[in-house]
Formats: sequence, C-alpha cells, structure tokens
Amino acid sequence: MTSSPSASRSLRGKTAVIGCGISAVGRVPGKSALALAADAAYKALADAGLQKTDIDGVLSSHAFASPFHRFSVAISEYLGIQPTFSNTLQVSGATAATMFNVAAAAIHGGLAETVLIVGGDSLLTGLSPDLALRSMTESRDQQYEMPFGIPVANTFAMTAHRHMRDFGTTAEQFAQVAVIQREHARRTPGAQMTEPLTVEDVLNSGMVTTPYHKLDCSLISDGGAAFIVTSAERAKALGIPKPIYILGGGECYTHEHIFLMPSITTTGAVQSSAKAYAMAGYGPKDMDVAGVYDCFTGTVIMMLEDLGFCPKGEGGRFVEDRQMTYGGAIPCNTHGGLLSFAHSGMPGALFHFYEVIHQLRGQCGERQVQGAELGLVHSLGAGFATQATTIFGTEATL
Repeated sequence: MTSSPSASRSLRGKTAVIGCGISAVGRVPGKSALALAADAAYKALADAGLQKTDIDGVLSSHAFASPFHRFSVAISEYLGIQPTFSNTLQVSGATAATMFNVAAAAIHGGLAETVLIVGGDSLLTGLSPDLALRSMTESRDQQYEMPFGIPVANTFAMTAHRHMRDFGTTAEQFAQVAVIQREHARRTPGAQMTEPLTVEDVLNSGMVTTPYHKLDCSLISDGGAAFIVTSAERAKALGIPKPIYILGGGECYTHEHIFLMPSITTTGAVQSSAKAYAMAGYGPKDMDVAGVYDCFTGTVIMMLEDLGFCPKGEGGRFVEDRQMTYGGAIPCNTHGGLLSFAHSGMPGALFHFYEVIHQLRGQCGERQVQGAELGLVHSLGAGFATQATTIFGTEATL
C-alpha cells in the first residue's frame, strides 16, 4: 500500500457502507419507480439496523419512467422523512458511482451524518418500447443529434468498431463477455436472465447496430437498489459487524458529443480510476473483485483496459482467456451485470455496488470470490462522456 499525495484532504476510510437493499428485478408489474426505490430503501435500513428517522441525507438518481425532476425529494416524501441534505444526480450511467463519491464528501464535510443512496425505475413495465427509445434519444443533443434519432447504442457501437479496427478485437471476443456474465447470473438468485448462453447464441441473436447483436446489449428491466452510508466513527459506534469502507473515488467528464470524444478507444476512465487508486493507496493488481458498467459487451473490454486490468488493445484476448471470471485476474460482474442480472436505467449500475459490497462482506454464497477484501466499481454513461470510479475495502485494508 502507498500513501495518497493529498492525504490531508482524502476521503479514504472516512465513511462506510452499513446497509444495502435491493428490490425484485426484471419484470416487476404494478410497481412504480418510487415504489421500487422505497422497497430497496426499507431493506437497506433493516440491513443497517436503523430507522428512517436516522437518515439526514438523500441522494438519488433520475428515473425515466417517473415525472419527478426532484426524485430525491419525492422519495423522501414517500418514505416520510425530511432530510437536511438532498440531491438528484444525473450524469447518465456514471450517476451510481458519483452518488457514493458525493455521499462520502458530504459526510466528511459535515453536510450530513447518514446518507441514503437510492435509485429505482420501471423501464420494462413502466414505459412502452416506443417511449423508452424516445426517452433515450431525447437525452442526446437537441440541435445536432436528437433530430436525426441517434440512439445510445449507436454511439457505443462507434467505439467498438474503432477498437476492432485498431486492435483486432473480434465479435467472438465481445460475445465472450456476455457468455461469462451469463455464467455468473446463473449463480445469482433473482437474476433476470439465467438460460445457458454460448458465443454462437450471441452471434446468432440478430444485429442491433453493427457490431452489436441483441445479446451484446444490456437488458431492459424494472428494479431499485439502496445503500446507507455513514461516518466510520458512527459505524463503529453502531456496532456494525462488517462495515465496508469507501477508500477512494474519482471522476472524469471528457465530452458531451460523441464526435468530440478526445479518443475513440481510450476514455476518461483512465483519469477517474487513477484518482480513485491514488486516494485508496492501491492499484488495479490489488483489486479482488470488480463491478464494471456493461451496457454493451465492448464497453467491458474497453473498461478492463482503461481501469488498468490489462494493457490497451489486449482486452479482447484478456476476456477470451477468461481473466474476468473466477480463477482469472479480476472476477468481474459476478452477479451477471447489466447483460444478464438486470438493467433498470441509471439505478442499474447500483446493482454492481450491491454485488461488490456483498462480495467484500463474504455474503455471496456459491459465487463468492474467496478472500475478497478490495473491490472496485466503475460507472459510465452518455457514449463514454461520463466516468466515475469508487474503491471499497474491508477493515483489513485501512
């Protein structure tokens, strides 16, 4: 372990996750975004052994199927609490990691003592397919992109094409990501997709936007997740049996328009993870388990490179050699990820946090990564425009 160059201002070990909750995921009819978020929040409170009145801060993500612009305020009203610190964050898929970074900073800075991080959405049953596509398309630039209907998938497909051209990455290597994560989902109770999957199944699943086939793309789901974060001192005072500490965080925002992305194959995850590693005092080789945003299979390959788990251009071979699963260099998305567990929009990335935290708690049953003490979760969005990384550790890593 090395010391952080800015230790006096570091968030390292100042806060801990003491409660986690997750709703049912997949197809959950009759549940609004608020109801899914509240279900997860109550489970997180029960996990922490706290009452809702113990919460004085709320951070939430936006919900596509909900009209509330101030979702954090709406969920507070729904739960019957009046926090003194609240915000609804929206940096697309990077929102999940950003919420943990902001919660740690707010607690360390004295703005709150105990923060509820929460998100929920009903993309599958709360929106028609047409409305879901429209909501995604309208998130693009109103002048240059939205009028031409460029969907999110097309922006990520551009980067995959370039990665294939520059580094020889293959469609079969993309497909292998989906296959490995389906293997993981088959060990995960409640996962949305658990049918066995082969590389041939992925390649024969129909083209969505070249080079991505249907099974290269993440699911559409309902679901919510929630977490309770508090100061390290309060976690000890409460007698939490195994708090999971936030050791480091970093973010990077490189562009808004995909055609202004500084590099098509290297992203701001390089910078966001470098900040997180420096704060945590650990590097990529120290991580025992990872949660990596997997909206598309090629996204995982690029992130494994940019997060430092393998050199640039070698992500395809890294996955092909099964280095992202048990027995490999870095078990990744051990719950199945957005490709097989569930993806309910911005809350979907919170499922990665739920999994990594439970891995560090040693609570993952047959999918447990033995001896896991350090974990990384990386969230991204908007055609690689937004990047955020959070590193967690057990008390042994402090």
